Amino acid sequence: MEKFLRKEKEPDFLSRRLSGYITPEGAVYLTDPQKLLVKSFIDLTISVLFVVFILSWAFPIIALIIRIDSKGPILFKQLRHGKGNKAFWCYKFRTMKTNTESDLLQASKNDKRVTRVGRFLRKSSLDEIPQIFNVLLGDMSLIGPRPHAVPMNHVFSNEINNYMFRHVVKPGITGLAQSRGYRGEIIDHFDIYGRVRLDHFYIKKYCLFLDLKIVFWTLTTILFKNGKAY
Repeated sequence: MEKFLRKEKEPDFLSRRLSGYITPEGAVYLTDPQKLLVKSFIDLTISVLFVVFILSWAFPIIALIIRIDSKGPILFKQLRHGKGNKAFWCYKFRTMKTNTESDLLQASKNDKRVTRVGRFLRKSSLDEIPQIFNVLLGDMSLIGPRPHAVPMNHVFSNEINNYMFRHVVKPGITGLAQSRGYRGEIIDHFDIYGRVRLDHFYIKKYCLFLDLKIVFWTLTTILFKNGKAY
């Protein structure tokens, strides 16, 4: 049943590979190192090719446009939770005017903090491109549950049971939840609950074919269903 996590006969709480969950029946699932190795190889290969053939010329162009449009740094970095609840700096192109509310106040429709160029970058999801560096650093994967800011995780983990289970794998630049329309501002409980439910499904049912479908769904969402990206 489980494709990303491998069932073990007995719990091994001293194992370095302990990164999974225990079912109500007591069955223990640990990360399958072979599937992780394949996924990591694909992540690194695609990321290196992307940097060499696309980011090498796209990054300076986008950086120049951001600098001309508004004052502030080119990149925005935010502390987010990764695999094993380990915090890391997640990179994005800066899309807002410099402010002190980024960690707690999400971008909303007609948000005055968002710059003119930032609005386009967010709509097209180009602001996420620098996260390729997070993949190369080993903090993220191309596909996986989207990482949330650390303060937001503290809030959501108190509202949703087993919320942190989404951190048993590396977070992704895109994920199943985002590809199925859960993106943008979290307005109510059902917004975050729907994302977490799909994150858990992805972890339990992971396979390469599912990743390919997520890539297709993500492109479709960006091109035709980006109304929530603001």
